[in-house]
Amino acid sequence: MKYKTIIAILSFALILQVSFAQTKLKTGIWRGALKTASGTEIPFNFDVKDTAGKQQVFIINGTERFKVTDVTSKGDSVFIHMPLFNSEFKLKLDAGNLKGQWVKHLGERDATVEFTAEPNTAWRFIKAPDKPAFNIAGRWSAVMGEGEGRDTTVGEFKQDGNHLTGTFLTTTGDYRFLDGTVSGNKMYLSCFDGGHAYTFTATIKDAQTITEGKFYAGATAVQSWEAVKDENAKLPDAYSLTALKPGYKKIDFTFKDLNGKEVSLKDARYKNKVVIVQILGSWCPNCMDETAYMVNYYKKYQPKGVEVIGLAYERTKDFEQSKKALLQTKNRFNVNYPILITGYTSSRGEPAKSLPMLAKVVGFPTTIIIDKSGDVRKIHTGFNGPGTGEHYTEFISEFEKLTDDLLAERAPASK
Repeated sequence: MKYKTIIAILSFALILQVSFAQTKLKTGIWRGALKTASGTEIPFNFDVKDTAGKQQVFIINGTERFKVTDVTSKGDSVFIHMPLFNSEFKLKLDAGNLKGQWVKHLGERDATVEFTAEPNTAWRFIKAPDKPAFNIAGRWSAVMGEGEGRDTTVGEFKQDGNHLTGTFLTTTGDYRFLDGTVSGNKMYLSCFDGGHAYTFTATIKDAQTITEGKFYAGATAVQSWEAVKDENAKLPDAYSLTALKPGYKKIDFTFKDLNGKEVSLKDARYKNKVVIVQILGSWCPNCMDETAYMVNYYKKYQPKGVEVIGLAYERTKDFEQSKKALLQTKNRFNVNYPILITGYTSSRGEPAKSLPMLAKVVGFPTTIIIDKSGDVRKIHTGFNGPGTGEHYTEFISEFEKLTDDLLAERAPASK
C-alpha cells in the first residue's frame, strides 16, 4: 500500500513538472508580430532568458534591449506586463508559439491588437532578403502625412548590408530605435517599446529618393511618407516652439506629489535655485528617454544648486490611476526628484490650462528652464533620445552648458 502511495505521489509530481515545463517560454530569440487593422505586421524580436529561476524578456530595437521582468504563466496562458506605458500581453502557448493580444490601457478604455510570436526566429521582416539595390545611410529630409497634416521630419539611417537601423527626428521628439531591413529596392523599419508600435515601409527609387512610403502606428493609423537625401536637413530650433504669454516672466503652480503632499514652485526648496520643470506623461516614450537622462543630470547638478520637478499629464484625471502609472516610471528609472500629478490630462489644450502663463504646449516632453530669480529663461520642446546618436550627445552638451551658465549667475539679494 505504501509502495502504491509513493508511486502515485511521484507520478503526480512528474505531471506537475511536465505541466510547468509546458508553460515556460523557449529561451532564445523570438519574432513577434502585431497585426494592424490593414493586415500589415508590426514585427519585433525579443530574447527570452531564464534568470534566477524566473523568465525575463528583452525587446530588441537596434542597440536597445528593453528589459521586461513581469512574465507569468498559468496553465497554457502567458501574461507579460510591460514595465512602462500601462500595457500588457495576454497570450496562450499553442504548439510552442504564442497567440493572443497586446492590450493598451488608455484611461477610460482599452485598445487591443492581435499578436503572434514564434521562437528560434531572429529575422524581423524577411527571412532571406535580396541584395540591397542602394545604401541609404545618412540624413534625409522626410515628409510625413498629407495636406494640413504634413510634417517635415529628419530621417537618419545606418545600413550594414541588409541590416537597417535609424530613426526620424521631429519637432516634438523622435521615433526612438528603429530596426529593419533593406531588400532589393524596398526598405522596412519597425519599433515596439510597450507604448508605441511602428512600421515604416517604402520604395528606394535611387540613392537620393525614397518614395511610396507608408507609416503604420498602432492598430489603425496609417500615413504616407517620402524622403530625399539631404545631409544638411534640420528641424526648427527646439527652444523656439513654446513661449510665455506676453507680459509674463515667471510660471507658478501647486500640485500634489505621489504621496498626496502639495508642492509649489514657491516652496523654500526652490528659492535661489536653477529649476528644471519637466512636462511629461508616463505614456510618452520620449518622456521616458528624457527621464532616464534627467535622473543622472539631477545627481550631477543637484549638489550645485539645481532642482528638478516633473509635472505629469496622464490619460485620466483620476489621482490613484495616475499614481499607479507614475510609480512604474519612478521605480523603473529610480527617479530622485518630485513628480507631481497635475490632475489635467494630456489631451490637446489641457496642459496649457494648468499653466496659463504658457502660450501653448506643443508636445511632450516640454522642459522649462528657470533661473535663480525665478524667471523662465528658456523652454525646450521635445527630446532627442539616445536613438538619435549625435543629436542626443549634442543636446546634453548644450543643456549642461546652459545649466553651468545659469549657476554662474549671482543669486538675487534676499528681501
